Amino acid sequence: MASGVGVNDDCQAKFLEMKLGHKYRYVIYRLSADNKEIVVDKTGSMDSTYDDFIGDLSEHECRWAVYDFDHKLDEDSRIRKLIFISWCPDGARIKSKMIFTSSTDTLRRTLNGIGLQIAATEWSEIFFEAVLDKAQRGSRY
Repeated sequence: MASGVGVNDDCQAKFLEMKLGHKYRYVIYRLSADNKEIVVDKTGSMDSTYDDFIGDLSEHECRWAVYDFDHKLDEDSRIRKLIFISWCPDGARIKSKMIFTSSTDTLRRTLNGIGLQIAATEWSEIFFEAVLDKAQRGSRY
């Protein structure tokens, strides 16, 4: 279901700065106040941690994010993927959830090069260990 919501040009620009220029560890997106377009909400510098990222999400507001996941497994291997996260917590308002859910594909289609997609409604689904497990399996969730 398409929502008719547009994607602000800055969304893709920040994504490309992250993907190609390695300027950001993460970019968080949200709906504009009038629910007509998707805009950049926050960015995290390359020095930001996964805990910083989680701290920038709310248990009452839906957000999309792309996280540059880079984790060393052992001496010889590491996981590096751009992870698209749809964060739609149970505590968000129903109307917001409906618009958010119907707009996810609109944003996702503008961001080329995503290695993993995760839809989450609870913190446990995006805790570091859960995301690491999904990234290691390489599956879509």
